[in-house]
Amino acid sequence: MEIVGLIIAGLVIGALGRFVVPGTQNMPIWVHLIVGVVAVQVGYWIAAALGVEETSGIDWTRWIISIVLAAIAVYLVARLGARRETA
Repeated sequence: MEIVGLIIAGLVIGALGRFVVPGTQNMPIWVHLIVGVVAVQVGYWIAAALGVEETSGIDWTRWIISIVLAAIAVYLVARLGARRETA
């Protein structure tokens, strides 16, 4: 069940990231979705390295790390794509 949650969170963050980044983007939405899923997974690994892998109840710290990392990654990919387009 955890992997399903990761994928859903990544898809949601990837989709939201596309709408939050200002300007138009010539990158397909599936790129944003994949970046979101991968970044959420990396965020889980970072949380595990910090020692917040398993807690009782909802793992808010782990989710916050994952979501912030995913939002930053989606933003950076969108900006990188915009720069490549203007260059």
